[in-house]
Amino acid sequence: MDRKVLFQKFVAFTAAVHQVTNEISKDIKTDNITPVQYSILEYIAVSQPVTISQISDCQHMSMPNTSRELRKLTEKKLCEKTAAEGDKRKQYIRLSAEGEALMKDAFEQIEARFVQRIQSASDQELKEISDALDVLQSKVFH
Repeated sequence: MDRKVLFQKFVAFTAAVHQVTNEISKDIKTDNITPVQYSILEYIAVSQPVTISQISDCQHMSMPNTSRELRKLTEKKLCEKTAAEGDKRKQYIRLSAEGEALMKDAFEQIEARFVQRIQSASDQELKEISDALDVLQSKVFH
């Protein structure tokens, strides 16, 4: 396969992923947090525990901005920091119980929208989607 054509398909796919992600997560009811804070919480929820630098890299934010947003989330009791064993300078970020509950509610709303999008897919198509996601996860998004 022509790698240039494959790359163009990849670019189109990732753009579509961003668009669909925005559509199915738009207007999610979250308790008084900004979209940036929601994005940080979502990343923590699926990757925890994470470091501040991992959040900064993933969110394309400066370290000072990331630290400021994490401070706000900590003040809202949605996440918590813990020091790494053996290196007290390294901090890990996890969701608090309140943060877990908030993200559980958000993911339930997103799941309902996802289920609605795939409602007309046959069992065979659902299996193909699942297989395709597995391949993408293992070969591209690892």
